[in-house]
Amino acid sequence: MDPFHLAIPVDDLAAARGFYGALLCCPEGRSSEAWVDFDFFGHQLVAHLVPATSTDAGANPVDGHAVPVPHFGLVISWDAWRDLADHLEAHELDFVIAPNVRFEGEVGEQATMFLRDPAGNCLEFKAFRDPAQLFATEEDADQGDEA
Repeated sequence: MDPFHLAIPVDDLAAARGFYGALLCCPEGRSSEAWVDFDFFGHQLVAHLVPATSTDAGANPVDGHAVPVPHFGLVISWDAWRDLADHLEAHELDFVIAPNVRFEGEVGEQATMFLRDPAGNCLEFKAFRDPAQLFATEEDADQGDEA
């Protein structure tokens, strides 16, 4: 899979460097006085300085949680997710949705956590117990039962 490129608004580049660079351990690439590139787990994330932006459009219910919209993030391996969750919990991060497993025992069972960067951008990190179920539906499960 090719890396994605995502540009996000931030209101403080130093805070973005602290969050993405120091806390999430994302190496910094090119930068200027108005933006910073980060190697976001192999993808290009660009933090653009945009004062006074709103990043909160609301939330939708998903498996008992109010999932913030908009948000972005990554699907990583189960072990990498656990390591990241442990790292963030050790830093006493204030989660939007704390690390948990949703759809437990169902199609698409996944570990997930939501957090905000200093500018208010919401990130989700998730892992599937069975990575082949990334796009699986209930209909896929029903077909498996018929086989």
